[in-house]
Amino acid sequence: MPSARPLKPGLPELRLTVQYAAGQDGAPTRPQLRRWVRAACSTAAEVTLRLVDSEEGRSLNRDYRGKDYATNVLSFAYEDGDRVCGDLVLCLPVAAAEARQQEKSPEAHFAHLIVHGMLHLQGYDHETGDADAERMEAVERDILNTLGYPDPYV
Repeated sequence: MPSARPLKPGLPELRLTVQYAAGQDGAPTRPQLRRWVRAACSTAAEVTLRLVDSEEGRSLNRDYRGKDYATNVLSFAYEDGDRVCGDLVLCLPVAAAEARQQEKSPEAHFAHLIVHGMLHLQGYDHETGDADAERMEAVERDILNTLGYPDPYV
């Protein structure tokens, strides 16, 4: 059942459901995930966050984006008025491999991917042009800096 309690009094409602489809070994904790989602979304939100293996990540990416490989994070936004509403899918093996390849901590990389996905749920798009990509990256940097993580684009 989703949790609907704000982290601090006065914050908008956040309903976050976390599904550990790939298991919890090496995965971020629910409190970490909640903190990252909250940092990237200051409005009311209802989000399901599913952590998956490569097989499910590949299947979803193929079925919904026409790309036959597992990707790090997928965002599925739904219309719900003033509320951010959608699903995020984090492919743990892909994200962990990227962290190793980029010599980043898994925690910092997972945080970046969750923030990135949350921004997509709110209408940010880095594939529509350089100006949009720069704007989205700047917001990501600000959020991650607030969370105490390094610039993911260095």
